[in-house]
Amino acid sequence: MSLRSALTPVVTRWRTANPYALDTALAALVLFAVSLQWMFPDEGDDPLTWRGWLLGAGTALPLIWRRRAPCAAACAVSVATPAQALLHAPPPDVMYGGMVVLYTLATVGKPWQRRMMLVCWVIGVVATMQHQSNKEPFEYAFHLMGIICAYALGMLTRVQRAYTTELEDRARRLERERAADTARARAEERSRIARDMHDILAHAVSLMVVQAEAGPVVVRKDPERAEATFDTIAATGRDAMAQLRKILGVLKEEQERANGTAVLRLPQPSVTALPGLIRQVGESTGLRVELRTTGEPCPLSSDTEVAVYRVVQEALTNTVKHARASRAVVGLHWAEERLTLTVTDDGRGPSSSQGGHGLIGIRERAAACGGDAETGSGPDGGFRVLVRLPAATDRQEALG
Repeated sequence: MSLRSALTPVVTRWRTANPYALDTALAALVLFAVSLQWMFPDEGDDPLTWRGWLLGAGTALPLIWRRRAPCAAACAVSVATPAQALLHAPPPDVMYGGMVVLYTLATVGKPWQRRMMLVCWVIGVVATMQHQSNKEPFEYAFHLMGIICAYALGMLTRVQRAYTTELEDRARRLERERAADTARARAEERSRIARDMHDILAHAVSLMVVQAEAGPVVVRKDPERAEATFDTIAATGRDAMAQLRKILGVLKEEQERANGTAVLRLPQPSVTALPGLIRQVGESTGLRVELRTTGEPCPLSSDTEVAVYRVVQEALTNTVKHARASRAVVGLHWAEERLTLTVTDDGRGPSSSQGGHGLIGIRERAAACGGDAETGSGPDGGFRVLVRLPAATDRQEALG
């Protein structure tokens, strides 16, 4: 075990101990050091008196309050120390109390307090040394270096504490920012999952409802078509269940891997899947859907590819559920590195039932990809969904 690892628990306990108990112990230690002159007297012209000992105690006892009232404690020590030296009863060999209060003020005092105290002690040491008998030149340097070193050590401690505090504050800010980023990512992911599940369920259920409503009619008139209708309902339901199981399975796996942070990475549909979607809607509902493409296609980011598919899916689902339309047109217009997507029908136009989560999801998807969406009446009647989406900025983004 290294010396540092052995001392770390001791230092930790020392820092977390009661500060008043520590200051009392420090005052007792300084009082013991001051009393050494009386315990081991040497020959000299300065007498050892009780008055001198009391003045020496006056340089130690105020240290008990050095953290509660640092300036008052420093002033008390600053008065007792020169008084002891001027009365020759006897003068202190080492100014223990003075070095402690200078260190304390340099650490916790206000700028004017610590600067004023340092200047007063420098002047006081020089002045009191003039009244000390048998003084030696090196004693000036000894006392001056002692108080200056104590002050410098206090300033170093002050800077170190400020630096440590800044690091701790920065760590707390980074932790709060990380928690906020995590919460924001989770909220965005929950919103995306909700949109995907809404699109999958709404589309599948709408097709199933249309087929189920037509089932009783065709059962009596065309049994073979009725059988195909029920097969379509079953296939649509199985497809929806398979997609939901895939979403929930990957979500559970990612939650366990990321300790609760869900990040889905499912194979997502793209623009190339639109013909299949249109064919499915037409075969399942009897709605005539036409896909029209103009311009030269440009690469899209993976999120934009998914948004195009989901917008078309949601728009056609709304057409099947609400529009009472017989025909719909899906238009893809590529121009100036931008895709303009339109879905129009020849139904009854806007209604209050078409202002729900589906249209909100379309706007959210467009905004998330840096585009915008408009919904309302078409130029020739019916209902129109218009979405403008930007192309990928570079090849890497296009590849996702």
